[in-house]
Amino acid sequence: MITSVLREAPPPGPDAGDAIPRVELREWAARFGLVAGVTTARNSFSLALSDAEPWRAFQEHFRPRFPAVVFSRQVHGAKVRWYDPLPEGRHVGEGWDGHAAGTAGILLTISVADCVPVYLVDSRSGVFALVHAGWRGTAGGIVGEAVRLLSRQAGSQVSNIVIHCGIGICGACYEVGSEVANALGVGVAEGTKTRVDLRSHLAAQARALGVRDVSVSPFCSAHDAGLHSHRASGGKAGRMIAYLGRPKT
Repeated sequence: MITSVLREAPPPGPDAGDAIPRVELREWAARFGLVAGVTTARNSFSLALSDAEPWRAFQEHFRPRFPAVVFSRQVHGAKVRWYDPLPEGRHVGEGWDGHAAGTAGILLTISVADCVPVYLVDSRSGVFALVHAGWRGTAGGIVGEAVRLLSRQAGSQVSNIVIHCGIGICGACYEVGSEVANALGVGVAEGTKTRVDLRSHLAAQARALGVRDVSVSPFCSAHDAGLHSHRASGGKAGRMIAYLGRPKT
């Protein structure tokens, strides 16, 4: 099975991302009726958890279609939570790095600035999930946790699940030590540095689970302009918010 490349692009038409700078997966909107994207760093836009005004603008922009927005204080783990219908407003959890739902009007969000946002959808039932995959989450199998959660909660068959590994740091820019490399199954000598491509690891994990339709973004948060990168900035970068949801009609 070949992993395809799927490019994020600015929203079309009058809603071109001026208020909330962002890029989206237009193909997912056409195929699955989902809004899937990530904010960018254009005009220095950032969405750290403490940035109240940008978050207010983000919620207001999406509110007509998504009355409920979910987020969690991420811990670089592999826990994924399922959401039933939620009341309106912003819901902030603690201690998990992924979200899943099947109800229209819920917008799942995660914070990224080199880590990879992984978008999942069951092409038959329409249930969906969004997970935050840094090296710890990748090594901990967070994609597998999301797939199993969709199976438990909605009876999803792995063969019907579609996965996209979104904008994150590329392999050429991500140099890691032996601890990280070995956690990811890249055997290197202690004290040795190497480069790893998280999206390649995530795509391989998805295929090993039996997922047939896997795509990756071609964009790198570290070397492509207009994106926040923790590593490229020396830890000074802001944060981008990846999001996924089915609009309320």
